[in-house]
Amino acid sequence: MDLQFIKGIGPKKKKLLEQMGLYSTEDMLRHYPRRYEDRTRRFALSELEDGQVATLAVWVVNVTEQRPRSGLHILKAGIRDGSGVGVATWFNQPYLKVKLAAGTGWLLTGKARRQFGRLEIAVQDMEPFSEEGQEEDAGRILAVYPAAAGLQQKLFRQVVAWVLDNLPPLEEYHPPMVLEKYGLPARMEAVEEVHRPRSWEALDKARERLVFDEFFFLQLSLAVMRKRDFREAGISHVHQGTLTDSWVGSLPFELTGAQKRVIGEIRADMAEPYAMARLVQGDVGSGKTAAAAWALLLAVENGRQGAMMAPTEILARQHAETLAGWFEPLGLKVGFFSGGLGQKESRLLREALAAGEIHVAVGTHALIQEKMVYRDLGLVIIDEQHRFGVRQRALLQEKGRHPDMLIMSATPIPRTLALTLYGDLDVSILDEMPPGRQPVETICILEKAREKLDFLLRRELDRGNQAFVVCPLIEESEVMDLQNAEEVCRRLEGKLKPYRVGLLHGRMPGDEKEKVMEAFSRGEIGALVSTTVVEVGVNVPSATVMVVENSERFGLAQLHQLRGRVGRGDVQAYCILVTNTNEPYALQRLKLMTETNDGFRLAEEDLLLRGPGEMFGARQHGLPEFRLAELPKDLKLMERAREAAFRLAEEDPELEKPEHSGLKRVIGEKMAEMVNG
Repeated sequence: MDLQFIKGIGPKKKKLLEQMGLYSTEDMLRHYPRRYEDRTRRFALSELEDGQVATLAVWVVNVTEQRPRSGLHILKAGIRDGSGVGVATWFNQPYLKVKLAAGTGWLLTGKARRQFGRLEIAVQDMEPFSEEGQEEDAGRILAVYPAAAGLQQKLFRQVVAWVLDNLPPLEEYHPPMVLEKYGLPARMEAVEEVHRPRSWEALDKARERLVFDEFFFLQLSLAVMRKRDFREAGISHVHQGTLTDSWVGSLPFELTGAQKRVIGEIRADMAEPYAMARLVQGDVGSGKTAAAAWALLLAVENGRQGAMMAPTEILARQHAETLAGWFEPLGLKVGFFSGGLGQKESRLLREALAAGEIHVAVGTHALIQEKMVYRDLGLVIIDEQHRFGVRQRALLQEKGRHPDMLIMSATPIPRTLALTLYGDLDVSILDEMPPGRQPVETICILEKAREKLDFLLRRELDRGNQAFVVCPLIEESEVMDLQNAEEVCRRLEGKLKPYRVGLLHGRMPGDEKEKVMEAFSRGEIGALVSTTVVEVGVNVPSATVMVVENSERFGLAQLHQLRGRVGRGDVQAYCILVTNTNEPYALQRLKLMTETNDGFRLAEEDLLLRGPGEMFGARQHGLPEFRLAELPKDLKLMERAREAAFRLAEEDPELEKPEHSGLKRVIGEKMAEMVNG
């Protein structure tokens, strides 16, 4: 129902609500409170402790105004009750002065501050109060909603109350036996309690039910997608050994036990008559590319083509060069596709691909363009999947007839998040590093120790090694006092003469970036100053130093990725985290980096400290936005929801039973959201 038909919502408020994404009564019910105020008990002024948020009934004694600076207005009211006196404070709400007449009674909710024997309340909410107890919110647990300027909390409460009181009961998605098994209240009861809780216990149960549903719908969507993939006829790639065994025998190194195990899992999947859907997780340097290469060769020795998509041109080109070095001696052709290619070169490559003359295509988003035609695509590999969306994954698969799919991630993903992001995939983990790799020594230094850092950089360059220096900004900012790549490059050019210092960032044209990276790879550049464009995939074995400026600005997973750019040879490598912060939370994260090289442990800590959204930067395309659920706090609920969802998909994969009609509609909408964004 459109909100304009609800009393109290005029055109102006309707527009403000729409700016918040609230268009209908259903939207209002899903606009959950961000916190709650406990008005079940009123406190006396004399009872309040420093820092306590409480509700109290007081009378106004007098009112004063202060304007300490432009843009700041402070309203202070002397207040009293039967136990004592204090001061109530409002910021930038001068219009309240006319309401706060001496002798008026108010029910105030706010945060108390006691200093030098003086009590001050920073007011968060207020309601008229009389001794007859007519205030409407007294004795309640009161919802506080996310709001925009111009919209009062009272409006949200009134609209939600009207919807709950006037609309028919909400449809129940789960049969009684599911609610009973998992101890969940009915949907209507849960929605009522989350907006108008009768008690804290009832609120906890209501939130549990709604969080369960958020996880359940996601997991059921993934389970249904997985079931459909399994029922669709795929390609059976039979291991013949003509290419795969020859390649393994030609390698100058022995595959690790973990690589052999993962290749065995891939081999078994690809032999099946349905499409493989497997995620290969591995720490930086654990050998994912070799496992991917084996899978590509298996597809080719069965007469089909392979495609490998990477998120950046630098990484895609590097993969193309690595695979070409391995595959061309076997008589295979690897084609590199990117948006930066000339028209003629791009057309010739596409024609060769369509004719089957290119056995393996490697590239960026160019691989999924409409004009890209494959003769017979048998295997799709997606590197750093979290940088792509479900839609891009589907578009590449559509280039073939149910090709096998292998996803690689060098960003270790905690089990908690892997279940959420990749619930429709089987998971392989490369948990063994190649022999001879020395752990990177990680050191955290303060800005004032820069001279020691310059000495380390020159020492490594004198030894014939190279260095990365990563900055959070490209150029100087008036807003943020952070190191920028252009300024750092100029400074190091003076400090590191006669060695050449290069600059690399995302705004540079593709061919310019390529020239800089090639010069660095050839050893012509001693120190490469860049932004996080080098975060994934860049492989320069002679690079032994990774300097991260303003390291407190980066997450643990990102710092670990950057650290993985060095230590790829057989000499000791260093990661120097430069910071000028004294913030305990940031220092805790940086200290952890110095204590472990285990990417999975760091990923778990990053999830605990920052949450899934921040771990990966922006919310991932294709990953639904949880309104109430929080990871890892709600891990147990997610596991229960996953169990229930996959059991249901096993029993009724098409959700055809009458009792699942509501679920079928919701899941259809969820799957469309995941694929189309």
